[in-house]
Amino acid sequence: MSDTKSTFETLEVWIRSRKLRNHFAKLSKDLPSDERYRLKDQMIRASRSVTANIAEGYGRYHYQENIQYCRQARGSLYELVDHLSVAIDEEFINNDTYESTRLDIFEIIQMLNGYINYLKSRKQSG
Repeated sequence: MSDTKSTFETLEVWIRSRKLRNHFAKLSKDLPSDERYRLKDQMIRASRSVTANIAEGYGRYHYQENIQYCRQARGSLYELVDHLSVAIDEEFINNDTYESTRLDIFEIIQMLNGYINYLKSRKQSG
């Protein structure tokens, strides 16, 4: 990033979500070809939705709208947990990948909850 100004790109939750998005892009490449328009597409869309919603909310410059977009991002994170359960149940991924990725998602959910709480407190303080 060449610009040193504060943007959504400086938010730790967005940075971690970007890494998760990249992880799902790589993980989805190993799925069977018949899952191309099913699980693979859903994983990619959900992982992209997380970062996109954090970015869009940041750009709204209104606390309540930002909170709402963060809630959408949180929903996409939970969707990714479900996609992981499909991947492990169908034996597309191993248990180590399942457990480590699931842990990453829940850490990001905690971070996002903290960011939402921060936004709520800023909204209340005026």
